[in-house]
Amino acid sequence: MADLFAAQQASERRDRAQGVGEEQIRTHMRDVDYSIREYPIEVLVAKYLQGAEDGKNEIFVPDYQRSFVWSPKQQSRFIESVLIGLPVPYLFVADVGAEDEELSGRLEIVDGTQRIRTLTAYLTNDLQLLELTKLTALNGTTLEDLLPSRRRRFLRTTIRLIELTEKADEEMRRDMFDRINSGGEPLNPMEVRRGTLKGSFLKFVAELADDPKLREIAPLSASSIKRRDYDELVVRFFAYTERYDDFRRSVIGFVDDYIASKADFDIARDGPAMREEWQKMLRFVQASFQHGFRKSLTNQRVPRVRFEAIAVGTALALRQKPHLQPDPVKVGEWAYGEQFTKLVTSDGANSRPRITARIEYVRDHLLGA
Repeated sequence: MADLFAAQQASERRDRAQGVGEEQIRTHMRDVDYSIREYPIEVLVAKYLQGAEDGKNEIFVPDYQRSFVWSPKQQSRFIESVLIGLPVPYLFVADVGAEDEELSGRLEIVDGTQRIRTLTAYLTNDLQLLELTKLTALNGTTLEDLLPSRRRRFLRTTIRLIELTEKADEEMRRDMFDRINSGGEPLNPMEVRRGTLKGSFLKFVAELADDPKLREIAPLSASSIKRRDYDELVVRFFAYTERYDDFRRSVIGFVDDYIASKADFDIARDGPAMREEWQKMLRFVQASFQHGFRKSLTNQRVPRVRFEAIAVGTALALRQKPHLQPDPVKVGEWAYGEQFTKLVTSDGANSRPRITARIEYVRDHLLGA
């Protein structure tokens, strides 16, 4: 009887998919009609600027788009990509109809406003390049500083656009914008580093991230593990242990700079000492902290700031007193108290004073200061 019911349900699903479902697919495929255009950067920016003050520019930003949010570093990185000939993502635009003939046929930017605004800033010399990693000689320059021949080549570099026809109404354009910008989870910093940076240091980090002891005393969720959060914990440990005094404002930038400083890292030469400090720290934490890096046994995920404070503070204490002995009773008096909890959960947890305070709090308490 159950098999008969299941077979009937399967038959109904197939009928629905092959009947109404197929009709819906055909309907919406007819709606999404597009063509691929290609414009030189100079022409693209001109179409964006000309008539902008009166709201009559041929390529325009709709009201549902976000404002210009790219940082100067992000803008510079995009311009660098264009200059060295890396492929850049297509811009999505839509042909918009209107009763006013002067406004009809304009192109609404569905996805790509940050890119076209960046190109505009560079062409109008409002963007001074900074923090470039490949074209380092161009840091501090603008477009007008380039050779005339290079400017001409840049201006005629083409950008591809996917242009939806006038059949795409406002609802469809907003739907496409939503799908483009929420269809996937953005890469976290460690995923980006693994995809773009080379060298043996990140291989070394990945090796330590697989340490069973780390996973036992610093549990993370399954999704965090897939996104290489253990690698992030390892690299932050070394970055803060070696140079937490040099931290300024951005954790991502701080960690990236640290990884860059390891360009000549050799696992056979440099790895043993770092591995020993890492393992010594883990052994001490396991012996001294009742719940490992967790606040309590019920916590299923260790926050990064708590890990950093305990791991780095412990390593610094062991550097001063290599033969320091674990004392779970004394550690328990402060490690799970209100003051330490506040240091690792307060607002501004990644400000320099907070980072220094929580690391040195652990170091000093372990040393009995």
